Amino acid sequence: MRDKKFTRSILLIISLFLITSCSINSSMNPEDFKNKEPRLIIEEYLSGDVKAWGVLQNRSGKVTRQFSANLNGKWDGNRLILDEKFNWDDGEVQTRQWQITKIDENNYEGTAGDVVGKAKGYSYGPAFKFEYVLLVPVKGKEMKITFDDWIFLQDDRVAINRATMTKFGFKVAELTVVFVKD
Repeated sequence: MRDKKFTRSILLIISLFLITSCSINSSMNPEDFKNKEPRLIIEEYLSGDVKAWGVLQNRSGKVTRQFSANLNGKWDGNRLILDEKFNWDDGEVQTRQWQITKIDENNYEGTAGDVVGKAKGYSYGPAFKFEYVLLVPVKGKEMKITFDDWIFLQDDRVAINRATMTKFGFKVAELTVVFVKD
C-alpha cells in the first residue's frame, strides 16, 4: 500500500512538472506586437555589421557561459545571408551562416548548417520570433535543442534577444543577447 502511494506521488509530481514546463512562452504571440513601434525589419537591421554580447543560463538561472559575437548580413532583395562568429569566454569560437528568406511581410524561413529542417520566423512591430531546432554539441555528441527566439528592437541601433531552449518540452537553458548595429 505504501509503495502505491509513493508511486502516485511521484507520478503526480512528474505530471505537474510536465504541465508547467510545456507552457513556456505560450502566452506571447508575434501578432501581439503588430501595431507597436519601432518596426523591426530583420533583413534591414541585420544587414551590415552588428556586434552582440550575451549570457547563457542553465534551467535554474545560473550563468554558465558568456560570449561576444560579430554578425555581418547581406540582403539581396529576397534573402539575407547572415554570417555569425561567436567568441565564448572559455575560448571556444563558433561560426554559423544563416540563409533567411522573406516569404511575405510577416513570415520568414531560415536554414543553417547546424539547424534541423527550416527555421520559421514571424515579424510584427518591434518583435521578431524565430523558431528552430539546433544541433548543439554536448560531450562529444550532437543534441537537438529547440529554440524559441525573440528579438525586440529598442531603437535604430539596439535590439535585445531572449531565447528559451527546450528538450522534450522541458526548459534546459536561456540565452540573453544585446545587439548593437554599427
